[in-house]
Amino acid sequence: MSGNVLRYFAGGNTAKGFSHLYDSNLRGLNRVFILSGKSSLEKKILIHKLMNEWIGKNVNLEALHSPNDPDSLEGLIIRELGFGIVDGDFPREIGKEFVGDRWETVDLDVMSLSSLEVAAKKDIAQLTEKRERALENAYQSYAAGLRVHDKWEKLYIDRMDFLKADEATNRLVTKLFLKDSPRQDRTTKRRFLGAATPKGPVDFVDNITSGLEARYFLKGRAGTGKSTVLKKLVMEAEKRGYNLEIYHCGFDPASLDMVVVRELGWAVFDSTQPHEYFPSRRGDEVIDMYELAVAPGTDELYANEIAEIEGQYREQMDAGKNYLAEAKRINDRLESIYQDKLEHSLIDEIFYDIEKEIKLLAKD
Repeated sequence: MSGNVLRYFAGGNTAKGFSHLYDSNLRGLNRVFILSGKSSLEKKILIHKLMNEWIGKNVNLEALHSPNDPDSLEGLIIRELGFGIVDGDFPREIGKEFVGDRWETVDLDVMSLSSLEVAAKKDIAQLTEKRERALENAYQSYAAGLRVHDKWEKLYIDRMDFLKADEATNRLVTKLFLKDSPRQDRTTKRRFLGAATPKGPVDFVDNITSGLEARYFLKGRAGTGKSTVLKKLVMEAEKRGYNLEIYHCGFDPASLDMVVVRELGWAVFDSTQPHEYFPSRRGDEVIDMYELAVAPGTDELYANEIAEIEGQYREQMDAGKNYLAEAKRINDRLESIYQDKLEHSLIDEIFYDIEKEIKLLAKD
């Protein structure tokens, strides 16, 4: 029997800037390595080596993907062993809300990048400034997109029947919570359902919901109460004492996109663009808030306004993606400077030391 790999984002490029939820996922782990160093590639190599070593073994893994390079990892957690390793450099914040006694920072710069020439250091400073400017431009584009999105929402909010929306939510609550499960050690993990990346929006919905008995697809337009439904489910789950996975919106982190209660075998999620899914297996069900709670004919009534707003929104989203892609190109140039000085034997040495610790944890 081999373990599963749960994939998600713990940080995101959002309309509120870079948003992070790392501590929520590291909380409770006994042994955590926080990697520091100018080269993100060096840290990714180490994390991927550990991932490859433990994937397929009889442990469950949590792979924290990078929003700036979604094919790469910026963290790995083996929760049943109390182990975690994560890139802890800015703009991430690790240990602000929680830190354990056996959390250790590993500074890779001391070992690998101390011999950079003056010219290289000047290039690094200039490229770093350009990368930060590109990221800031991306955040400004997403912030402008959110302001446009607010106008989009208002069209539908003004046509909402909130009593009907509440009735639909109450029916769902009754259906999902058939029994209480009071506990003292209830845990809540907060993550992002998807992320804005240089490739565009990326999510892991199929991975996160794999193995669940029921999936509820919240459909509807902007402003039709999908996030509100999810927030009410969170309140009910907390009141009844269930372990919770709360997935925030990668565009607006104040909004929710998914709630998972694995003890009850279900997930409820916003199934609209850019993470639009359709029922594909037994136990899937659609809940359409537009049909349930919005005055009929609203789409047609505001067709011209909606088309204009949608065009403005798409323009800002595309601009944000292009700025993220620019930031990645600049970062790749930075990495090419670092690579000349990286000592891969030192990465191997750190890998073997950490791997030895994980094996000891596995024996306990």
